[in-house]
Amino acid sequence: MSSFFVISSTSSFTYKGRSVDLAQVGRELGVRYILEGSIQQAGLRMRIFAQLVEAETGQIIWQGKDVTGMRVQDRKVAMVYQQFINYPSMTVYDNIASPMKLMGVDKAEIDRRVRETAELMKLTPMLNRKPLELSGGQQQRCALARALVKNAGLVLLDEPLANLDYKLREELRIEIPKIFEESGSIFVYATTEPEEALLLGGNTATLWEGRVTQFGLTPNVYRQPVDATTARVFSDPPMNFLAVTKAGNQLTFGNNQSTQAMGRLADLPDGNYTAGFRPNHLEIGQHAADAMAFTTQLTVTELTGSETFVHLDHHGQRWVGLIHGVHDLKLGEDLTVWLDPRHVYVFDEQGKMIAPASYALAA
Repeated sequence: MSSFFVISSTSSFTYKGRSVDLAQVGRELGVRYILEGSIQQAGLRMRIFAQLVEAETGQIIWQGKDVTGMRVQDRKVAMVYQQFINYPSMTVYDNIASPMKLMGVDKAEIDRRVRETAELMKLTPMLNRKPLELSGGQQQRCALARALVKNAGLVLLDEPLANLDYKLREELRIEIPKIFEESGSIFVYATTEPEEALLLGGNTATLWEGRVTQFGLTPNVYRQPVDATTARVFSDPPMNFLAVTKAGNQLTFGNNQSTQAMGRLADLPDGNYTAGFRPNHLEIGQHAADAMAFTTQLTVTELTGSETFVHLDHHGQRWVGLIHGVHDLKLGEDLTVWLDPRHVYVFDEQGKMIAPASYALAA
């Protein structure tokens, strides 16, 4: 693919006095790029990309050219919002064709591109229908087709599946990666759901308080977060944390539970650290010989059908566990949970990750 999208590495953006640092993303993005974090932060970046909002400082470089002050219509950028916006009085065909008519594309080329894009989006049988005659998923595909047909080098998707019901969301989550691959454009996709980012793949930038905390291949960002903030943002429910002290070859956790420091953990200097572990790695049975037991109090349970979310109080710390199966648990009672040391990340006192979980290195 010849086009790529680069943010200037020389300065951060500011908007209304707030920093919106994108310096870490100053590189070729490839086919897909996902912003994961606060949707307000991601949405602001998208509007800056499209020149709908003007950055007060910094530069936007597109294909080696500074386009910071370029008009919206000259940037060859398309955007799709979470509200599927279509012209209700026009047919699906005319909705898709509308941006090309404004661009002055000839009729034959318009017809070719409309039908080609409609086929890609599985809208061919609906071309003569009005948007209100379509399902929610079909309306969002119509809005997406209108963005794709412009042959824009950059397509911005601002949480496009948020307003759809579960079934339609799952259907489009399967279709969208295929669309990414076939269109040849670069996609920037904003989501607050780590699961969605992992499904779409590509590259992910995690956002926190207006700044990019990490950028890289999506599986790598998930398995090896650079700090506790990224680990918290890119985990749903968020990663759990626990104070840990290393002395010699022993790691001692908050309730005096200890285990031998192995692998990279054995090389850590003695001192105080923070251990992190994902909710799905807490278990209510001992499945590893060296698993550590923690006594907690059960405060809330959430049944999802095949899994149970358990909300726990561990000496004033709030943890969440994701337990397979449906369990008959009583609120307010003590619950012993188990944690395999191989699933533990270690962060220093400033929150920087210094030892990833051993399972993540093996993945």
